[in-house]
Amino acid sequence: MIPTPVRARNAASQDGRWLRRLRPLPAPRIRLVCLPHAGGTAGAFRDWAEALPDDVELVAVQYPGRQDRFAEPCVPAMGPLADSVAQVLLPLFDRPVALLGHSMGAALAYEVTLRLEALYRARPRWLFVSGHGSPLSPRSGRDLHLRDDEAMVQGLLELGGMDPGLVAEPELLALLLPSFRADLTLIETYRPAGSRPVTVPLTAYVGDADPGVPVAHAAAWSDLTSAEFSLRVFPGDHFSLVQGPEIVTDVAGVLAGAH
Repeated sequence: MIPTPVRARNAASQDGRWLRRLRPLPAPRIRLVCLPHAGGTAGAFRDWAEALPDDVELVAVQYPGRQDRFAEPCVPAMGPLADSVAQVLLPLFDRPVALLGHSMGAALAYEVTLRLEALYRARPRWLFVSGHGSPLSPRSGRDLHLRDDEAMVQGLLELGGMDPGLVAEPELLALLLPSFRADLTLIETYRPAGSRPVTVPLTAYVGDADPGVPVAHAAAWSDLTSAEFSLRVFPGDHFSLVQGPEIVTDVAGVLAGAH
């Protein structure tokens, strides 16, 4: 349930903690705000900077509990995280804003958009969701956050939710496991409150070899917008979807025509 409106009194002061301006611009025509996958960081979108139109500012959200926010507790529930992200984004709406989320970030982007519209009258120009089925679609394998570390990692690998290269770096993996567990708790216990659609155009992206996201579940995002909807299916699995050029090229094309 979306909470009653609260005053976003410290949003601007939180910018440095929550937001990474991967390509800062003095007067952008539009801003693209990206929300990472479970266990991910803002740096996952760093390579997108050069692929976007020159007048698009690239901003990514840095969740608590990782990298320079390692000392902060992770947020293992959708409601509090979506509340915080919505508030911290408000100062960015002096310019048009589009949101993009990958995997867990896709569901978070949807919840953030709901809050921006309902509580703050801040309407994003576009919502892009990648690597995640509609929150209304049936989902299996919701117990990874309850497993021990070894079984949790194995489950993530099978679902394509973890970069296999991490397994070869056990010290790094050990540092990242708390954020993975918290993010899995968030997304596996997340239940949308009803089926409220956003009022902004929505584009869903899915890889044709993503073991965790059937194309039909990605297509079901169409029920969660009252505006234009489009589905893009690209070759690739869960991670190659955002590491390859297809999505950022498509997003760049959309943003080039957005006003």
